[in-house]
Amino acid sequence: MRNVAVFAVIGLAVGWVTRLFLQPVFRLPLLARENYRGRTVPTAAGIVVPFTALLVEAGRGFLASVDVGHRITGARTLTLFVVVGFGFLGLVDDVVGSGHAQGFRGHLRELARGRLTTGGLKLVGGAAIGLVVAGVRDAGSPGRLLVDAALIALAANLANQLDRRPGRVIKVGLVAFVLLCVAATHVSAIEGVAVVLGATAALLVDDLHERLMLGDVGANVLGACLGTGVVLASPFAVRAGVLVAVAALNVLGELSSFTRLIDAVPPLRALDRAGRRDP
Repeated sequence: MRNVAVFAVIGLAVGWVTRLFLQPVFRLPLLARENYRGRTVPTAAGIVVPFTALLVEAGRGFLASVDVGHRITGARTLTLFVVVGFGFLGLVDDVVGSGHAQGFRGHLRELARGRLTTGGLKLVGGAAIGLVVAGVRDAGSPGRLLVDAALIALAANLANQLDRRPGRVIKVGLVAFVLLCVAATHVSAIEGVAVVLGATAALLVDDLHERLMLGDVGANVLGACLGTGVVLASPFAVRAGVLVAVAALNVLGELSSFTRLIDAVPPLRALDRAGRRDP
């Protein structure tokens, strides 16, 4: 568990520095979007997270070549694959997505009409990434493969649904990561996820103060990596239970508003608004 904490701190530090270097990119007009209050804020700041994960793994790879630390493991490779894959899909949606089709139903309707939206691309690509990871994790059982792939893809979508107010999805992600650390039976498998959580946490203050938005590139990577952590570090019974919970929350998010539900529960409302500049 100590190694997980160390990698979370490394992710936080490298993410903070990466965020500073990417400030000129965030000021590009291409990334300007209106947030929920109508303020113009740069989106896709979550690109910090894939960059951080790549930099950390590159550094670890170099150190391993001179016999410092451990060589890259299968779990780290899979986590990095998820980060880069979902990061690419999210960035495409952030930059060129129209936003006309919303939610699973909207994107599936467009697919049924023969039109592939950027959101539909995320659905198809996210499912494919999940299947690749699940196939490496447990190739001997079609049922387990589908459970694991669905967990990764739906966790990414749930994070996207939660990213509707400043700081919300990062707070939920941090709580979920603590629960993952407690429940994990293979703690070393979530070291890569720890880097992602640390890098995402580096954006929390700016997100809360409406200086940037994670965008899909940040939210999807966060959710997908948490799902990947569950897949890599937990027994099948836990994975199946988490899938049921994540699927139920996805349906709830499709049929209702998480903001309205959170506002109806005082403790959740207080946590959700903590640090935020609501009017």
